[in-house]
Order: sequence, then structure tokens, then C-alpha cells
Amino acid sequence: MTAPSVLFVCVHNAGRSQMAAGYLDHLAGDRVQVLSAGSAPAAAINPVAVTAMAEVGIDITGRTPRLLADTDVKAADVVVTMGCGDACPFFPGVRYEDWVLADPAGQDLTAVRRIRDEIRTRIDALIASLDSGTPSESA
Repeated sequence: MTAPSVLFVCVHNAGRSQMAAGYLDHLAGDRVQVLSAGSAPAAAINPVAVTAMAEVGIDITGRTPRLLADTDVKAADVVVTMGCGDACPFFPGVRYEDWVLADPAGQDLTAVRRIRDEIRTRIDALIASLDSGTPSESA
């Protein structure tokens, strides 16, 4: 059986989607294939997001923001969008979740910690839904 593929998409692929991908990689391991991308990627990962994730033992420093491609979406079993709006392509047969989360860009560490913790809660629900084969209730 092939591991399900989850694609996290936000505008800059520098904060929310990178934190979510880091959590899913860390918590699910090789049970899930993890991708992330952005509709207008930033030049680098948000350093405050890096710090917030390091506080929980997850290193996202090696990640690089990258441009979303239609092939990413077609290859994914689940696409989790985080504020990319109409820039996120839609393909039939792909499960979509839209997580309404504040953008950590320009926010201080206290605010980014809250976003990080909300992402963790949603990742836990996503993993449970993937393990059971049912849609997540965290959207």
C-alpha cells in the first residue's frame, strides 16, 4: 500500500504550510508523503516560524519555499490550503481542506506560537483521519 500524499499550500510557502509540513513529517513519519508549496513563494522560510518550530523540537531550517505546480496537486491525495484563495488549482478526486489560519508573516513569536499550536491540533486530526480513511473535521 502506498502512503497517502498530503500537499500544504499557502501564499508564500514560508510559514503556515512549512510548519504544517514539518509537523506532519515529524508526527507521521513515512506513513505519509509530505509536500508544500506556495502560489507566490517567498525567498526564504519565515525565521520566526523556524524559531517556533525549534521550540517543539522540529527543525524546518532546511526547507525552501517553492512555487505550486498543477502536478503537485494532481499527485496529492489531500490538499490543505491556507489562504491561497483562487490561486490553488482544483482537480476532481482530490480531497481538499481549507484551514483558516492567521498568516505568521510580520508577527511576533507569541503570535506565531499560537498559530503553530493551532496547526498541531489540525495535524493531529488530519493524521487520525488518514489512519481511519475518513475526512478530517479540522477544516
